[in-house]
Amino acid sequence: MDNSILTLPFVPLRGIVVFPKLLSNIDIGREKSLAAVDYAMEHDRLMIVSAQLDEDEENPGFDGIYQIGTLVKIQQLLRLPGGIVRILADGISRVEIRGYADKKNYTEVAAVKIQDEYTGSNENEALRRLMLHRFTDWLDNLKGNDELKEKAEAIQDAGTLADFIAAQLPLRLVARQQMLEIYDVSQRMRRVCGLLDTEVDIASLESKLNMEVRGKMDQQQKEYYLREKIKAIHKELGDKYDKDTEVEELREKIRKMKLNKEIEDVMLKEVDRLDSMPPMMAESAIIRSYLDWMMELPWKKETKDRLDLSLAQQILDEDHYGLTKIKDRIIEYLAVRQLTKSLKGPILCFVGPPGTGKTSIARSIARSMNRKYVRISLGGVRDEAEIRGHRRTYIGALPGRIIAGMKQAGTKNPVFLLDEIDKMTSDMRGDPSSALLEVLDPEQNNTFSDHFIEVPFDLSKVLWITTANVISDIPRPLLDRMEVIEFTSYTEEEKLQIAKRYLVPKQLKENGLQPGQAKFSDAVLRHIIQDYTRESGVRTLEKTIGTVCRKVGKSLLLEEDKPLTVTVRNLEKILGPAKFLPTEVCKTDEVGRVTGMAWTQVGGEVLETEAAAVKGKGSLLLTGQLGDVMKESAEAGMTYIRSRADELGLAPDFYATTDIHIHLPEGAVPKDGPSAGITMATAIASALTGRKVHHDLAMTGEITLRGTVLPVGGIKEKVIAAHRAGIHKILLPEENKRDMADVPQTVKKDVQFVFVHHMDEVLSQALVTP
Repeated sequence: MDNSILTLPFVPLRGIVVFPKLLSNIDIGREKSLAAVDYAMEHDRLMIVSAQLDEDEENPGFDGIYQIGTLVKIQQLLRLPGGIVRILADGISRVEIRGYADKKNYTEVAAVKIQDEYTGSNENEALRRLMLHRFTDWLDNLKGNDELKEKAEAIQDAGTLADFIAAQLPLRLVARQQMLEIYDVSQRMRRVCGLLDTEVDIASLESKLNMEVRGKMDQQQKEYYLREKIKAIHKELGDKYDKDTEVEELREKIRKMKLNKEIEDVMLKEVDRLDSMPPMMAESAIIRSYLDWMMELPWKKETKDRLDLSLAQQILDEDHYGLTKIKDRIIEYLAVRQLTKSLKGPILCFVGPPGTGKTSIARSIARSMNRKYVRISLGGVRDEAEIRGHRRTYIGALPGRIIAGMKQAGTKNPVFLLDEIDKMTSDMRGDPSSALLEVLDPEQNNTFSDHFIEVPFDLSKVLWITTANVISDIPRPLLDRMEVIEFTSYTEEEKLQIAKRYLVPKQLKENGLQPGQAKFSDAVLRHIIQDYTRESGVRTLEKTIGTVCRKVGKSLLLEEDKPLTVTVRNLEKILGPAKFLPTEVCKTDEVGRVTGMAWTQVGGEVLETEAAAVKGKGSLLLTGQLGDVMKESAEAGMTYIRSRADELGLAPDFYATTDIHIHLPEGAVPKDGPSAGITMATAIASALTGRKVHHDLAMTGEITLRGTVLPVGGIKEKVIAAHRAGIHKILLPEENKRDMADVPQTVKKDVQFVFVHHMDEVLSQALVTP
């Protein structure tokens, strides 16, 4: 070894090893490397090159390069487009790099030359000839490489010949660098001979494989041939850890994920099974599918919540009108999250009629919180495996909808909507609602187990939202885990605002109209709401507005003499006759006719109740397709009237000589519930006493045998319907006073509310004083 220190510019190489006494083409593009080349060209054209350990590293330091490099002299320099410089470098000697210094524009190293260790013995000469012979055999298999053969035969120096052959073989960077680091020429020749033996065997194996699998080759046989060929090559090389193989790539990806040790061990064990398994086995596809699912699940990735409460409130208000309770609950959650820094996701259950915004508000919640949004529908789901997945022993096994949704979200803290949770059913394959118990339990869902992945998955950071139309159809244990938020029917004013702000602009855009081509005034929208839609939500309203837009668009394209405009007068021409007539109460006080109030899935309704007393044998006849509960309420009201016969001035035996007939119009519509109790009792009392009932008064409430008025539900919808029908006075159970907070202020101004505790108060308010 020459101990004189060389101080020269340095260029790190990517994937290239330069051997001494050989010419090599090197493309250089990094700024420091270009500066080093420029410095060398300005001086003696000498510089030192060495391969870097990590090809992806942009600026490797002393620890990022191989310490054994090559002293080279630049013979030619060619500048290519794109700032790339190609140099023809002549290798001079091996060097050992001992120092490393960053200059202003380039890197400089201190190195010492390394001399080959060689003795001219007969054994070494035999090795040289053997090496040359093996190289010639290898070239013969490749065909068309006579030039390389001539060059090899012209090289007399054994060390240089070994380097030349190593440079021609298809070796990896590590193998080439190992050749560069072998100073003993005889040892280097033995290594080259071994590599040549392997390459010759591989070439003959390729020929053999080509003969075996050539023939009937469709696409499947072609894939099999390629796999077998690669496997045979690696088997001959003894290379079990080739990073280019699928198995090693899987291992590398799993390690880079930095999962918990338990999960990583499970995945690596499956990779080992895949490695030891013949590629054409059916189970290998199952393992690949399993690993694909496992690697695509968001084990650690999560989005950062938007904790700006005012901005979140603004986004919620932009997307939806009203729905104050829901918006407040989301803002409360974000406020608590900001105060505590960590909080398990709540489970919210939105219950209400169709079309009231339950599904769409979930998307707005995700946008306001800066979270991903996932929705799955549970309507008609009857198999437990839909939730928990199938075990991998079954053909075509897949994870359940929960894990599939998490994969779709790509984060572990999305807003996850379980739509129509009340529409699930159960059969012989299990009860999916029972499988959801673990998903929706904050104490258990941090270790949710899917049958397919078979390792715990953390669902505790998910914000779960479920929707349902009827709360009674949700299993009780499932309901107990959720926070129920009720969606009530929209009022006429709310529908008007929703139509103006959201539905009209949306339908104009979807039907290709400009805002000026179809103007929807408040009066037009009110007529559409009252005459053509009668629903709790706004779906039919949106479709009706879309119909109007299409009619206007058609008129514009046909270039009619009088283009169709959207006015109240034209609505009947566009949409046909009104589908619903406004509900109006009787304008005069009558005997036996009382206005009740009812709740339906499409909102509130006023319900005229008629009673007539005729001579007979004391029977009570009920008509109008009434349910059992409503019939029992009528019987309870009749018993109360009998108990108050003296106060009402009735004959003691009136019940034995008088038949009572109670009828509720619209007999084709089924009716049921206890809330018409005081209404039917008042109608009976009016019919028996002959006293008239105030026509501008409505009532609702359940009655007991002793005349106590019990609270009922749906107060907001019932009161709005009565107000729309022109009612000025409403009797409500006293315990329903707490529900007045939900009644719109406009209704409170126009209607007088009287809260009653007993049936005597109802009769004193309802019956006209003679």
